[in-house]
Amino acid sequence: MEDTTIVELYWQRQERAIAETKTKYGTYCQTIARRILIDVRDAEECVNDTYLGAWNAMPPHRPTSLSTFLGKITRNLSLKKWRARSAAKRGGGEVALSLDELEDCVGSSSSVEEHVEAEELARIIDVFLAGLGAEDRRMFVCRYWYFDSIGEIAERFGFSQSKVKMSLKRTRDKLAIYLEKEGVNI
Repeated sequence: MEDTTIVELYWQRQERAIAETKTKYGTYCQTIARRILIDVRDAEECVNDTYLGAWNAMPPHRPTSLSTFLGKITRNLSLKKWRARSAAKRGGGEVALSLDELEDCVGSSSSVEEHVEAEELARIIDVFLAGLGAEDRRMFVCRYWYFDSIGEIAERFGFSQSKVKMSLKRTRDKLAIYLEKEGVNI
C-alpha cells in the first residue's frame, strides 16, 4: 500500500492504518529499536508505542515521508527507554559508544529548557550533512542515527574498520569546526 494511502487511513481514524503500517514498516521500526535497545521485548514495546505515536500525531501532522516519520518516532522512543534503563547503570553497546563519540563535538543536553537549542542544533547538523560527500554522509548517518557498529559499516561500504573509524573521526572534527563557526557553544 502506498504511504499516502496509509497516511489517509490515519486521517480517517481507521484502525487499518496501524495494520498497514505494521505490514510495511514493522521490520524497519524493529531494526531501529533493536539496534538501540538490544532486548527484543523492549524493542517490540517501542515499536507498538511508535504505532500509537503515529496514531496520536495524525492528524494534525501529515508526514511527507512516512518511513522517516516512523523511524524518528521509533528512534526517539527507543533512546528514551535506553536512557531510562541506563540511568542507574552506565550501559555499554553501540548506542553508548556512538553517543560518547559525538559528545566531544556536540556536547550533551538533558534539560527540558534546552529543547529549543537542540532543535536549532539539529537544523545546523542537517545543513552540515548536506554539504558532505554522499559516502561520508551515509557513514555518519549509519553510525550516529542507526547506531551501526564500525564492523557493520565497514562491511556495508567494503572498507577496513580503520578506514571507517578515520573517516568518522574526520567528519566529527569537521562537524566540531562547523558548529564553532555557527556559534554553537560546545
